Amino acid sequence: MLEQLVRKELEAFLPTVTRWSRWKDRLKSIDWPLFPGYCFARVDPVDRLVVLKCTGVVEIVSFGGEPAPVPDVEVESIRTLVASDLKYDPVPFVREGTVVEVVSGPLKGVVGRLVRKGDHARLVLSVELLNAGASVEVDAADVRPF
Repeated sequence: MLEQLVRKELEAFLPTVTRWSRWKDRLKSIDWPLFPGYCFARVDPVDRLVVLKCTGVVEIVSFGGEPAPVPDVEVESIRTLVASDLKYDPVPFVREGTVVEVVSGPLKGVVGRLVRKGDHARLVLSVELLNAGASVEVDAADVRPF
């Protein structure tokens, strides 16, 4: 799909993350989409049909029937990250106040409410019947929406 968009002279960007995949006889490095199912493209709305005709394109993300532009600063930030030597992984978008589950570490399986995000997330474990709780910091990468 990316190659088709580029051949049609459209600016397109598919951010990827490198993963190791085990084959029968060896390990192989494979680039997987950072955001599975999504590719960024700068497209004039009149060229919408050109994009939709590309193999693998299901639809263009839209609101109210109009293409939803992703702010340039967000795309450029992802582009800068992908071009760097830093290790990065996809993570789900979690807002403060969301009920989350810890998926790794000593608190694996614990459910609580995310009250602060950052390098370390502040997680509150509540006992609603008692109107009380405990607060703990966990690695932000270790929580997922519950």
